[in-house]
Amino acid sequence: MNTHYRVVVVGGGVVGASVLYHLAKLGWTDCALVERDVLTAGSSWHAAGGIHALNADPNIAKLQSYTIDLLGEIGAESGQDVGLHMTGGITLAATPDRWEWLQSAYRTFQSIGIDDVRLMSPAECAAASPVLNVDGILGGMWSDREGYVDTTGTVHAYARAAKNRGATVIEHNRVLELHQTPEGWRVVTERGDIMCEHVVNAAGLWAKQMGRMVGLELPVAPLSHHYLLTETIPEIAAWDGEVPMIVDLEGFTYTRQDQKGMLVGVYELNPRHWMMDGAPWSYGIELLQEDPDRIEAELAHAFHRYPVLERVGIRNWVHGAFTFSPDGNPLVGPVRGLPGYWCACAVMAGFLQGGGVGKSLAEWIVEGEPEADVFGMDVARYGDFAANREYIRQTTGQFYARRFVMTYPNEQLPAGRPLKMAPAHDAMTAAGARWGASFGLEVPRYFAPDGFEETPSLHRPDATPFVTEECAAVREACGLLDITGFSRFEVSGDGAEAWLDGLLACRLPNAGRARLAPMLAEDGRLKGDLTVFRWDEGTWWIMGSYYLREWHMRWFDAHGGRGLVRDISDDVVGFSLNGPASRAILQEATEGDVTALPFMGCGTLDVGLVRAKVGRLSVTGELGYEIHCRASEHVALRRTLLRAGAAHGIREIGYEALNSLRLEKSFGIWSREFTQGYTAAETGLDRFVDWSKDFRGKAAAEGENPARRVVTLAVDSPDADAAGYEPVWRDGRMVGFVTSGGFGHTVRRSLAMAMVEADAATPGTALSVHVVGRECPAEVIPSSPHDPAGARMRA
Repeated sequence: MNTHYRVVVVGGGVVGASVLYHLAKLGWTDCALVERDVLTAGSSWHAAGGIHALNADPNIAKLQSYTIDLLGEIGAESGQDVGLHMTGGITLAATPDRWEWLQSAYRTFQSIGIDDVRLMSPAECAAASPVLNVDGILGGMWSDREGYVDTTGTVHAYARAAKNRGATVIEHNRVLELHQTPEGWRVVTERGDIMCEHVVNAAGLWAKQMGRMVGLELPVAPLSHHYLLTETIPEIAAWDGEVPMIVDLEGFTYTRQDQKGMLVGVYELNPRHWMMDGAPWSYGIELLQEDPDRIEAELAHAFHRYPVLERVGIRNWVHGAFTFSPDGNPLVGPVRGLPGYWCACAVMAGFLQGGGVGKSLAEWIVEGEPEADVFGMDVARYGDFAANREYIRQTTGQFYARRFVMTYPNEQLPAGRPLKMAPAHDAMTAAGARWGASFGLEVPRYFAPDGFEETPSLHRPDATPFVTEECAAVREACGLLDITGFSRFEVSGDGAEAWLDGLLACRLPNAGRARLAPMLAEDGRLKGDLTVFRWDEGTWWIMGSYYLREWHMRWFDAHGGRGLVRDISDDVVGFSLNGPASRAILQEATEGDVTALPFMGCGTLDVGLVRAKVGRLSVTGELGYEIHCRASEHVALRRTLLRAGAAHGIREIGYEALNSLRLEKSFGIWSREFTQGYTAAETGLDRFVDWSKDFRGKAAAEGENPARRVVTLAVDSPDADAAGYEPVWRDGRMVGFVTSGGFGHTVRRSLAMAMVEADAATPGTALSVHVVGRECPAEVIPSSPHDPAGARMRA
């Protein structure tokens, strides 16, 4: 063991070994993996080792696909057999909604380039397995590249391949402490101190303790998980070939062949946490006592689905712990305020996702950014609120219990809620607000009468009439929207203007004005679609998406903003007025001259008793004003605006209406039309770029002639709307995918925005889109189907 390495990876499971391998593959060989016991001692050794294509986040599905491709390569490179059994796999559906969802998922896989999937009839499912009872099954989805690996062999293959490239593996050496130094980190181990520039928390069941060593409370918790191994099953022993992996979504079980029997795993509806503060340091290659009574209902369903189980004995129980994050996806990436400290933990499906996690994190460390858009597993998708123990318990338990339960686009899950609420939350609830959640904050989705209960659906929801009325209020009079759910960053101090000018790609506004502000990474890809306000000569605001608060603050801090930027999102809240009556309503509430505020202007007005910061802009495409106040003034501001608007037809609205209204204006949003995987030219944000100045990412972005572009589509779909990642076709060839969609309540058409090949982006081009699994005619239409000239918002 040396006393200095460039990177120390803590944890010898599949994730840590993969990170080490990918660092070495990128040329960083001065790296060491430090393991407290032996490789695999934790969760890796007893994992079922299944690999499959399905993931609710298409970007993570792509990384899973990368891992599957890598498994064969890593075995050959290392000379270590990974025990790869590519059996193929079937995901079963036994309800109409689930079958419809599988048909939709099949099309999503096509859109992201996973083309080894197909739909199956019940008879085809039965023919693929000698032990499967298809009673009640409506269909299934087959994937060629599903199967399982030898978990111990796979970890050793990653580690051996890393060592062959020059990296170091150190076993039987527990990390005791971590200390930040001016040069990086001092890693205190049982065998002495190691100095390093970067340290990676890949500690699995011990990730919680590794976080606490540096004052970090990670939102991760272990839960116990059962699977059983049967004795030999004659039908399997006589089968020609190997039985495929099968996931029974209604039965909460997964199965695969194990020797000549079966492995049956259960995600029960009654999960149990284990050692929420992290596993004991002495824990290793051990199992928990099985508890079959707790999974009795799920086992009964498994015995119905696989009747052979009633005739064979159980050879072994495996009851072990795995770590989970609140949404089940990994926690990966750098941590704000801890330079050189990286997370690679909560990788519940390590043998499926470990390759993609290792690749992405190694690229991040070595090259500064991962190749793929990995926000779905970025540790910065959570903030301090997620450190709460009860929040972690509720949300991780909810994910575990819903592992095989479909979540509808309009469904709101209850765990960890309500947590953060705007001051006027109770008043809005009394007015009929129905709530969603963003970064722990309750945000209004729509307003409905007492007694209304929304039915989860893949089709146009039964709350649609209320959203229609809210959209009409905005187009005809005025909609009042709670805008607490936007992030706000105050920028001030010496050097603030110069820093902003280099960070943002737009021309900075003059005092009293606002401007749309793309932000780019060095490679020219997007890092934000923001709005910058200049309230006076020395005070600026940056506004963006509330759920990106930690992500953006990490970016600001890492690129010169420390000491200049302050997150004021919890201190400053507000409401927006949207619609042709907005000016009259605001004028009635203030003695100031509202007409003096130009389009994209900003200033201070006394609104009732509130001294507010007001900007004239609206993402609805109508005349509008964003009115910001202190949190303690939120209730008073709402009362003032509702009172002033009573004679003008004012109506409270939610974000479902806002989504429809912005689609009618072809306004993109982050995580949909704008992501860190896209460029400004692809998305149309290049029209806001000031090419005459220097800014981060200019060299990579300048002169780009994109091969694909974001367009607006009118879709002929009578009862459902595209949501995202549905394939777009032209004459039978896939030319793109939907980025977002919904119903345009003003234009009375189903609309979608899509990323398509440039030669398919011309208005009038005939295309088709799969919506909830059904192919629907579509057409590229000119941007902004409502008020294309933008006269209404500039009125």
